[in-house]
Amino acid sequence: MNFALILFSALVITGGIWLLDALLLKRSRDPGAREPMLVEYAKSFFPVILIVFGLRSFLVEPFKIPSGSMMPTLLIGDFILVNKYTYGIRLPVINQKIVQLNNPERGDVMVFRYPADPGLDYIKRVIGVPGDVVVYRNKKLTINGKPVPTAETGIYSYVGNGLNYISATVFNESLKAEPHAMMTEADKPSVFPPQVADFPYRENCSYNVDGEGFSCTVPAGQYFMMGDNRDASNDSRYWGFVPDRNIVGKAFFIWMSFDDFSRIGTRIK
Repeated sequence: MNFALILFSALVITGGIWLLDALLLKRSRDPGAREPMLVEYAKSFFPVILIVFGLRSFLVEPFKIPSGSMMPTLLIGDFILVNKYTYGIRLPVINQKIVQLNNPERGDVMVFRYPADPGLDYIKRVIGVPGDVVVYRNKKLTINGKPVPTAETGIYSYVGNGLNYISATVFNESLKAEPHAMMTEADKPSVFPPQVADFPYRENCSYNVDGEGFSCTVPAGQYFMMGDNRDASNDSRYWGFVPDRNIVGKAFFIWMSFDDFSRIGTRIK
């Protein structure tokens, strides 16, 4: 569902009714006559819709986490806020950038439109930026020939699909100055080659047939994304790179979590 388009349509309809009344209909009414109910509703809702549309389009947008691909950083059902102007100002609905500000950095948690279906919003972590050579083999991440520092911190257990009980090893991973949590399962391969799609710039990637890993060179204007729950994430390993035009914004804040109230008000690392 394109909520931005729905809001924009509501804005045009209510504003159009208000304007039509002000320019034409009002003149034909008797002085002191009550406005039609439709006009009253339009005049009442238009300012509210305008404020919501403006805030959501240019400042912050709320999202709900639908899957466990970003565990343990983000949990299913977390409600988060996404900064819409960190990476530039874009026209709502068509998502066309009109002002360039910052570029995504490695380690950012980013919301974007799924390349294979732009009607879906995905959230993953930026692993590779344009020009990077991303190598992931035997659960070890290397960028431009340099291993990404990791430190084991413990075990995270949760109930997965099919009510399977899963225990994963948690690491602090340092893609930038401030480390973030990610986790892997020892009995899972680094990638499942049969699940790799034929995506744009597929020739920039090579995969080990045994599932040990892959190597990808990130094209200009594209980004390589992975989930923090590395072995339970459908990400750039399988469907390719995220073009700049698909970027929605940077996730930065958890404003509600019904499963764990202590997470409310925490910053997303």
